[in-house]
Amino acid sequence: MRIISGTARGTKLYTLEGIETRPTLDRVKEALFNIIGFEIPEATVLDLFAGSGAIGLEFASRGAKKVYLCDKSKNACEIIKKNIAKTHLEQKVELYNLDFVEAIRKIANQKIDMIYLDPPYKTDFIKIAINELIQNNLLNEETLIMAETDEKEKLLKQIEEIKEIKIIDKRKYGRANIFFFI
Repeated sequence: MRIISGTARGTKLYTLEGIETRPTLDRVKEALFNIIGFEIPEATVLDLFAGSGAIGLEFASRGAKKVYLCDKSKNACEIIKKNIAKTHLEQKVELYNLDFVEAIRKIANQKIDMIYLDPPYKTDFIKIAINELIQNNLLNEETLIMAETDEKEKLLKQIEEIKEIKIIDKRKYGRANIFFFI
């Protein structure tokens, strides 16, 4: 796994051993950043289930002004710390070793421009996270939320219940579905 573009382009990242996390495939990451690339400079970004930090660090490398990374796994956060140092993006990145709900509450009232949600599959964490983001005043009118899931129908049903957001795009890459909300 590596940083695709920006100031840290080509940097190989440390990854987690085992099956605790499921890294976003390079082709999915590349497609995602091709879609949203023009919106990144000077954005404030939240990567709520950061894993190795690859997605959030890609945002920082491409010019985001502030990136909040969160993962509740101590092992994941140790890898993220190494990756932050390796990419030299310390000034742009803030890391939280917290449950996602606690992290959202910790940064309440910050206005986030872009949010990436890639929780463990087979959970309701995307719905819970979006509701928490709304309740904790983290969204502005143009906040772009990107969510990765393999349970397309389940997510669609859950999102229908949240009136404050709407789907603006969706893409499928093998098993992974990426939804874009605003």
